[in-house]
Amino acid sequence: MLERMSIPSPIGQLTLTASEVGLCAVEWGSARTKSSDNVILRAAQTQLDEYFAGTRREFDLTLDLRGTPFQNRTWSALAEIPYGATVSYGEQARRLGVPRAGRAVGAANGSNPLPIVLPCHRVIGANGALTGYGGGLDAKRWLLAHESGAGGRRTG
Repeated sequence: MLERMSIPSPIGQLTLTASEVGLCAVEWGSARTKSSDNVILRAAQTQLDEYFAGTRREFDLTLDLRGTPFQNRTWSALAEIPYGATVSYGEQARRLGVPRAGRAVGAANGSNPLPIVLPCHRVIGANGALTGYGGGLDAKRWLLAHESGAGGRRTG
């Protein structure tokens, strides 16, 4: 059974979803939810609040990844990109041992169910351009500015 909880953030409402196993989604926008006593959701809310406050750089949550083996491997590798750093899609593909799979990596990142927690916002185009992001490019810009110490203006 899945449980959901919506929380406010500097980049707009986020809806967290947890299974019995772990956190399985962070989605943009709010869903009709009641307050939850779910331990996984509460831990995710606390850690996201700490991240947005600037006191957390890495997440320590139990995750329930629900993708193909390639997607799960790609998403898990996102956690290895250091806070405040960026890599290109091609670099992420090389790190995964599939140097010609930049587009496949981009597609997998595009379906990342746990943005922010698994920081796909840290993956950018080879030329340094910001490319698509599920929460929109303003959110991606905000997250990168937040991590660089430049701060970000509120987008939602």
